[in-house]
Amino acid sequence: MNLNDVIISPVITEKSEEVKHGKSGSEVHTFKIQKRANKELVKQALYKLYGVKVEKVRVLNVPSRLKRFRMDYARTPGWKKAIVTLAPGENLDLAKAAG
Repeated sequence: MNLNDVIISPVITEKSEEVKHGKSGSEVHTFKIQKRANKELVKQALYKLYGVKVEKVRVLNVPSRLKRFRMDYARTPGWKKAIVTLAPGENLDLAKAAG
């Protein structure tokens, strides 16, 4: 798997912004990742793309759900999420990294 394709996008929600500053002073970021990616691939991809050292990676599958669409139900696709804790002293500004 190509490291450029591992991370799809950052997840920016109220909850992810609330936990952004961890208890130990480290930054915590949330990313949408490929279904086949694992913790080691996420760690390598972040180092390659943004040049930051990662302390811990937690990976979870977000299941698909049934949602109401007019008179019918539709299933939203499931996806994989990575919650990444950066090493102390490291910071990642996604606004600057995107530009």
